[in-house]
Amino acid sequence: MASLVFGLISFGEPVEHILRVARNRLHTHDASGDIVLVAIDERSIRKVGRWPWPRSQHANLTNRLAEAGAKRIFFDIQFNGQSNPADDVQFTKALAKAGNVTIPVSAKSNVGYADKEFLTPTIASKHADLGLIGVEYDYQNTVWSLDYARTIAGRDIETYAAKLANAKGPVGKTFTPDYSIDPKSIPLISAADLLAGRTKPEAIKGKDVVIGTTAEGIDQYYIPGAAKMGGAYVQIIGAETLKSGNPVSYGWIPALLLALAAAWAAATRRSAIQSNLILVAATSAFLSVPAVLETYLITVEITPGLFSLMIVATALTWQRWRQRGLVNTVSGLPNLSALRANKAGREQALIAARVLNYAEISAALPPEQERLLVDQIVSRLRVGSPQRTLYEGDGGIFAWFEDSQAPFANHIEALHTLFRNPARVDGMSIDLAVSFGIELGSGRSLTNRLASALVAADEAAHDGLKWKYHDPETLEDASWKLSMLSQLDDAVDKGEVWVAYQPKFDLRTRKVVGAEALARWTHPEKGPISATEFVSAAEQHDRIGKLTDFILEQSISAAANVNRKHPGFGIAVNLSARLLSDKGLVLRLGAMLARHKLPAELLTLELTETAELGSSGPALDMLASLRDLGITIAIDDYGTGLSTLEYLKKIPASEIKIDQSFVKSMLDNRSDLVMVQSTIALAHSLGRKVVAEGVEHQTVLDALVDMGCDVAQGYIIGRPMSMDSLVKRLSNDRRSSVA
Repeated sequence: MASLVFGLISFGEPVEHILRVARNRLHTHDASGDIVLVAIDERSIRKVGRWPWPRSQHANLTNRLAEAGAKRIFFDIQFNGQSNPADDVQFTKALAKAGNVTIPVSAKSNVGYADKEFLTPTIASKHADLGLIGVEYDYQNTVWSLDYARTIAGRDIETYAAKLANAKGPVGKTFTPDYSIDPKSIPLISAADLLAGRTKPEAIKGKDVVIGTTAEGIDQYYIPGAAKMGGAYVQIIGAETLKSGNPVSYGWIPALLLALAAAWAAATRRSAIQSNLILVAATSAFLSVPAVLETYLITVEITPGLFSLMIVATALTWQRWRQRGLVNTVSGLPNLSALRANKAGREQALIAARVLNYAEISAALPPEQERLLVDQIVSRLRVGSPQRTLYEGDGGIFAWFEDSQAPFANHIEALHTLFRNPARVDGMSIDLAVSFGIELGSGRSLTNRLASALVAADEAAHDGLKWKYHDPETLEDASWKLSMLSQLDDAVDKGEVWVAYQPKFDLRTRKVVGAEALARWTHPEKGPISATEFVSAAEQHDRIGKLTDFILEQSISAAANVNRKHPGFGIAVNLSARLLSDKGLVLRLGAMLARHKLPAELLTLELTETAELGSSGPALDMLASLRDLGITIAIDDYGTGLSTLEYLKKIPASEIKIDQSFVKSMLDNRSDLVMVQSTIALAHSLGRKVVAEGVEHQTVLDALVDMGCDVAQGYIIGRPMSMDSLVKRLSNDRRSSVA
């Protein structure tokens, strides 16, 4: 039933097309050469000077082809627009003189044209035949089927493909073009060469000629297995297909019935080997037989059938996996599913051992030697308790139950000591790194308890310990981390998230010239939440957008209010590199600036320097758009990540912020001092402003002044504060300056 629905809704059509293109490459062949394409290419358009051409040029093409002895002439160009009367007369005469010209009618238009248009029904019937060039195409501009003919305004009109091939077919019936025909093998003549008289008559004499555009961007379709090409290629390939025979399509139902028969045969076999052979043979036939049929112009759709085979293969695999039971296939030990099913273990302590380098070791060992390695690990874990039931999981995980009242800590220490000696497998000495985790027992499921024991083992390895108990308090922390992001979204709406502002001090004018906006979250139960914790989590899980929009809205509004009394006050906001793919960011920022009437140059977006960007692409385009809007771009945390001239060159930043880790210790560490000095010199040589953050002492501030740094930020200037406090400071500074 699933396969039937799959076929009815054509769900596998994209895959069907991919497979068909792959099969076409197996039997690619040339066109007959009986149909010639006169291409109105880019060179021809440059020669005439504009497109669409005046109809006098089409008259010239018609005359040239008629003089060269063309059998029939087909214009794959619409003529239903207004034109110069003199050109119309010239073209009419050319049509009458040639007497073998076909002009197109669109499937969506009438055969009879309006009085103001060139081709009236009388002219069309007297001097030219009509053909259909309208096609249906998919999302890739690919034509997968062509009509023989359609009824347009009460009249049956044949398609160009049918006319060129002299093939009659029922009205409304379609056929599949044979795209194994190499489009490059179709004889091609440039219209520019034809008009200039540089074409030999024998290239045209006695052949059908199609005139169509091939210039890029004009009437382009994707030819499967080739590239985007002019629409005339579709009609010519269709004609070449009909010349080779009568295409037949059996659709997807016959193939689906065969697949279901094969699936039934596979599902009723008791032997897994026989089932697998039937499924593999059926799949191979489905992938290869259509290629043979298509050489005879017979097409079938196979994806619904393949889908049914996939369903049965998946179901059988799942069934066999379930039937394998609760045993590890390599060692024969009970697996972790068996551990989870052990109800007696719920009242006991659970110990997990993780062989930390197991994956690395097993990758270098053949399967039979991996079994020997596992045997040695098991023999060591059973020392002191030879009857202990061990459970093995993938990737070097072993677990067992112990009496929770037993003093097993010393025993774990002894086991860890045993693993100091290397294991020997087939003469090879192998060092084993192992850690242990212990979960003493709780009312939770064995699945959760095992996970806790493994977490404890990982923590022990990380901390350099032999073993570690699971700490139940970590469950509370884990629960908080899992819910933090959803709580953060609510916190923004409830007003729990607010913005603090840290002043930025101009070292030349000795005035506060702006501030950096910093996100703060005061949780109703947990109190202040570290900004590093919730901002980093939001970035890692692509939830930073809402928070950033909130900070931008608040900061721009606050800066606009400050500027009414203190003009020139700028505001800086951190921008996550993940938002550089947000296509709506520029529009939202522009709207915010306009809404609050803040000049764009007073807003600085700080991009962390550890955000690696390519040399081109959407991210850099976004930064360029922000810069074009007038917004200042700054490189934040400079020196901690991608400190290269190439990074400075490709980022359209006008400000560089030296990371506080260098500023704080520059008077005590010569390397940091050199880093700060060189950064200031480099930035100034590139015409960029320098901001030093983390300035906490007067001596550091004085040194920055001597170095020519532009702006300083840090506790000595001012800690992050509310906007009201910052405005009071600005007012006090102003009164002090006046005094």
